[in-house]
Amino acid sequence: MISIKSSRTILQCLLAGGALCVAFSLPAAAQVKSTETVEHGVAAKEVKIERGEIVYVSGNDVVVKMEDGSLRNFFNVPESTTISVAGKQLNVHQLKPGMKVERQTITTSTPRMITKVETVTGKVWHVTPPNSVTLSLEDGTNQTFKIPKGQKFTINGEETDAFGLKKGMVVSAQRVTDTPETVVTQEVRRSGTMPPPPPAPTPDVPILIVTAPPAPAPVMEAKAEPAPTKLPKTASELPLIGLLGALFCGISLMIIAIRKLAAGFHLAE
Repeated sequence: MISIKSSRTILQCLLAGGALCVAFSLPAAAQVKSTETVEHGVAAKEVKIERGEIVYVSGNDVVVKMEDGSLRNFFNVPESTTISVAGKQLNVHQLKPGMKVERQTITTSTPRMITKVETVTGKVWHVTPPNSVTLSLEDGTNQTFKIPKGQKFTINGEETDAFGLKKGMVVSAQRVTDTPETVVTQEVRRSGTMPPPPPAPTPDVPILIVTAPPAPAPVMEAKAEPAPTKLPKTASELPLIGLLGALFCGISLMIIAIRKLAAGFHLAE
């Protein structure tokens, strides 16, 4: 067997358009085999937080007023989309205006390198140096592969180019392809709080408040004083003596007047 080696790419196995021929059934050593390895890098995370208040809900449509005052319309919210409120998962039909909602979007970017090694072993059917070679594979098919510019082959310990390949030689070639890519995943966490209860309605009629009457003041009972054993001396006896004197004077004057009147009657006779 002729071994073909290279540091990174020995033979770039690119299938040429229309080069697959099934007309030949020559025996061959093997067919194209492929192995793939993936090496992951360090993941980077980005967290985006959006907050707002629900102002309108109708069916599966929701309008949210964001912190910056803008309005965002969410149409046809799926039934599977839920918001965690007080430990419960609420769907779109359980949302109410006035609810405060928060959405966290966690974006994880993970770089990785995919190394693909393709190995092909076959018998040289035709060579068009320096551009391509057609190999007969073990399943009886022929495939034409492009030869990279400047590709060298080692045959029986001697290095040669595409011009050194001859029909009937068994050739093994490898193609190593490194493909860098970044895998991006997102996790969305939704949470919220219920709106405060509405205030009690104000009645249109006045409210009468019954209050208990004040407790009456305690009545203080007057203590009866004991009767005095001796009347107090309030006046002297002088006024009584004067009153008696005046009475006696009046009586005397009355008697004198009666006598004068009687004497007048006698003189008249």
